[in-house]
Amino acid sequence: EREREREIMVVSKIQELWNHPIGLKTIFFWAPTFKWGLNIANFADMEKPPQEISYPLQAALVVSGGIWVRYSLVVKPRNWNLLSANAGMATLAAIQLARKYKHDCITEKGATAAKQD
Repeated sequence: EREREREIMVVSKIQELWNHPIGLKTIFFWAPTFKWGLNIANFADMEKPPQEISYPLQAALVVSGGIWVRYSLVVKPRNWNLLSANAGMATLAAIQLARKYKHDCITEKGATAAKQD
């Protein structure tokens, strides 16, 4: 009896997730879920040398992430998956930009010092 109640509860929760306005059968679930792939790729790129980082790409990811974070807070119902994927994307891209900028400043200082010698 108790096992049957548990099964019914699990099935009802799955149906609720499936039929939710941002549930499994909607683009509002799958788009941000796949966007996590950008975060995974950008995180993996932390191993890249800073000179290989692209300013335009990372800047576009920061801006896009910021715009979509704002959007995810305005739409009803709120899409927390969209919010988290884009907040992560903007944060990781900002870290990458900082790495690139730091590398470029150090490289430039070294080149300037070498010219003065």
